[in-house]
Amino acid sequence: MKTLKSRFDLIINFFYSIKDKNLDWQSANQPQQLKLLHARMLAKKSLEAELAKKSTQLAHEIDLLKTRHSAELAMLKTRCKEDIKDYQDYLSALNQLKSTIQRSYAHLPGAITLTIHHHAKSLLNKMWEADDLEQKINYEAQLIKFMTTVHEEARLFHSGSPVEKLPENTLRLINREDSRSSVNRS
Repeated sequence: MKTLKSRFDLIINFFYSIKDKNLDWQSANQPQQLKLLHARMLAKKSLEAELAKKSTQLAHEIDLLKTRHSAELAMLKTRCKEDIKDYQDYLSALNQLKSTIQRSYAHLPGAITLTIHHHAKSLLNKMWEADDLEQKINYEAQLIKFMTTVHEEARLFHSGSPVEKLPENTLRLINREDSRSSVNRS
């Protein structure tokens, strides 16, 4: 039994010695542990401050982006309204063109007048829907040339041509455009 007691005492002494060594180590390293704890707290506060600063910067940048996008949206809406007004003005001009043709060429069948009007409207729509600026300018030039030809022929016819004739140059332009369109589709 004595051996058991001595072994038990040995184990208890061993645990106490480990505990004492641990206390000695903690006492010896306490200043270093305090420094590490202090450094960790400072780093945490520094990170929190940096995070708060970044959050403020991001919030400011988001506000700037919102403001800029709101301004861009307002400008885009204004441009779209102007584009719609311009398109309506073009349509009005095309309707005037149709009226001019009907007045100047009263002898023309309605289908020819509508064909001329439809062709001008088709050019307008192609111009309006073109994504490529060069293509848009090309369609615009075609539309201007077409409308100028129609008005010029109507003016000449109105100025005293006694013979009932067709707006030949206008119809030639339509045929030429239709020929180009069918070649481009092939």
